[in-house]
Amino acid sequence: MLVIDRKKPINYEPGLYGSHNDKAELVCVSDTRGLKTYKLSIPKEYTNKQLSVKWKLENIGVKGTWSGNTNLDKRFRTDWELPQIHSSIYHDIPIICLFGYEDENIMIAACADAVNEQKLECGFREEDNHFYFAVHFFIDSIITEDYSTFIYISDKQVPFATAVMDARHWIVETAELALAPIPSLAKKPVYSTWYSFHQDLDEQTLIAECKEAKSFGYDVVIIDDGWQTHDDNRGYDFTGDWEPERFPVFPELIKKLQDEGMAVMVWFSVPFCGKKSKAYVEFAGKFLTENHPWAPVFDPRFPDVREYLVNKYIRAIKEWNLEGLKLDFIDDFKVYPETEMDELNGRDTLSVANGVNRLIQEVKESLHAINPEVLIEFRQKYISPPLATLGNMFRAFDCPSDPLMNRVRTTDVKLICGDAAVHSDMLTWSKNEPVHISALQFTSILFSVPQLSVLLKDRSAEEKQMIKFYTSYWIRNAHVLLSQDFIAKGPLSNYTSLEAVADDKRIYGIYEDVGLDVKLDTSEIHIINGKLTERIYMKEPESLQECQLQVFNCLGEDVTHNYPFNGIYLTAPANGIVMMTKKQ
Repeated sequence: MLVIDRKKPINYEPGLYGSHNDKAELVCVSDTRGLKTYKLSIPKEYTNKQLSVKWKLENIGVKGTWSGNTNLDKRFRTDWELPQIHSSIYHDIPIICLFGYEDENIMIAACADAVNEQKLECGFREEDNHFYFAVHFFIDSIITEDYSTFIYISDKQVPFATAVMDARHWIVETAELALAPIPSLAKKPVYSTWYSFHQDLDEQTLIAECKEAKSFGYDVVIIDDGWQTHDDNRGYDFTGDWEPERFPVFPELIKKLQDEGMAVMVWFSVPFCGKKSKAYVEFAGKFLTENHPWAPVFDPRFPDVREYLVNKYIRAIKEWNLEGLKLDFIDDFKVYPETEMDELNGRDTLSVANGVNRLIQEVKESLHAINPEVLIEFRQKYISPPLATLGNMFRAFDCPSDPLMNRVRTTDVKLICGDAAVHSDMLTWSKNEPVHISALQFTSILFSVPQLSVLLKDRSAEEKQMIKFYTSYWIRNAHVLLSQDFIAKGPLSNYTSLEAVADDKRIYGIYEDVGLDVKLDTSEIHIINGKLTERIYMKEPESLQECQLQVFNCLGEDVTHNYPFNGIYLTAPANGIVMMTKKQ
């Protein structure tokens, strides 16, 4: 038992639990300034049964729990609501954090093994008023060699967002992951065909949309589902062959889009092999499941399955001259009830996680040999650090027309993806929505790379003016908005404000009527009023007397004269921006 000080809760040292816990070894290898790391080791003879590392923490000052996929529910859990995280290379990240009433880290735990399946939990036990942490190993992965990994436990009193970013960095360093380069194109605004076209793609309309999107500042287009089939039933029956049935001379279309100035990426649903495809017959018996509601799921433990998929991506990059790929549905690679786990029968591993890891590394080696800066988009929930060895664009999970969820998801992803380009889910809204409300789609995601997916030909001049204003604003300030010097506040309230700073400029996004603590340590300060109320409450409003203010509405019009600063609070139009410059 370690008593840290009177202001901190009592932290109990981790211990091993399981039928073979006496065969394992858990050793503290580092203990510095509120951060401990432990090495877990166990011989291969004992990796066939669950082993857990557990400890507890006194409940003092805990407000909520953060993990990579809690979304809108960041309250803390009781011990009868567990487990919270099921982590592997194809799902989530092995990090869990208790935060306090000032958004500070109370305790964060992480595991360096982000490939194999683990369960992480931190549940409150009402009987003794403690939180019980646990990391459970050897869940579904089959380990056939001596196993070791490291566990990270920190109670440093830093902002929870800093604690999460530090833990992710520790995983990358400890696992010695060679992360993919982040090309400049990965941080350019994207036009996506999904919500605008769905599967009903039309060549001439697509070219016209890209031409107009390019004039607004969109440099990349993702051609989503529908390019490979005439079927438009939102299903996956024809996935697996990946022949451009809808666009028989696909390279010509790609060239036309590139001639408009757009880099081109194409969508693939990696695991799915539809029952109406030729591949379904060719790979009979080589699926993790055939009972998936959408399509059978390839078994990546077969070398010929991996080779088949890799060759499809090589062809797309080389023969079609693409700049990148959107590789979707990685989280549907997993162990299903009917998945064969006992016999190899042509597989080169029994571990599904290991099979996925081999697929990712084989795709990386093949595509990087063609273009080391190939664009690869992955989507939340598959955001584990090993995927960043291939992926350089990580997008929020689908939340069409939902600015609140898009803000929460992009923020969560940003905390755990390091330098990778974090992208919004594609922005879409009803064309009948008042423009000052539809602008929420932009203000909510400005700290990530915007992806747009509306048919511009159907949008009003006012909507286009709003799109153009916020896109140009984002482009001018991307180096600040994407900065890793980033603070997220109010996680339990869905991030009431966000903040980033770079190059003597600080940008705030405020999303609820809460007091904003503006720092005057940069010469330029912007406040994005990402809400529908006009007052922006300041914790120290008198300090703004030092600044010259300009106010813009969501159309980019200067409306400063309508929104004077009265010395108590700022006012700005819904989804407008206040730009402040320090007086000389």
